[in-house]
Amino acid sequence: MNTQYRQQILSTVAAIPRGFVSSYGDIARLAGLPNQARLVGYVLKTLPEESRIPWHRVINAQGKISFPCDSLSYHRQRLALEEEGLIVKNNKVQWLKKRWAAQ
Repeated sequence: MNTQYRQQILSTVAAIPRGFVSSYGDIARLAGLPNQARLVGYVLKTLPEESRIPWHRVINAQGKISFPCDSLSYHRQRLALEEEGLIVKNNKVQWLKKRWAAQ
């Protein structure tokens, strides 16, 4: 994996304001890596447990949490989003007014 790409992705994710979310595709585009949404997912998946990067603010293009609903990761992400005031209903984040996709 290209270290520069990883840093571009992590810097972009770190810039998502509290209480907002962005999609994997948005992050790829904003990081200068269009069409690399899967790379964003890979980078976030490999973050160490103690990372301060707000990975929980990244959701899929349908506005959903990508983890299986019965997984620990799903519950961690949902709780973190709800603690920031976002509403999650039926696995979908109410994000139309809380989407961070512009720079």
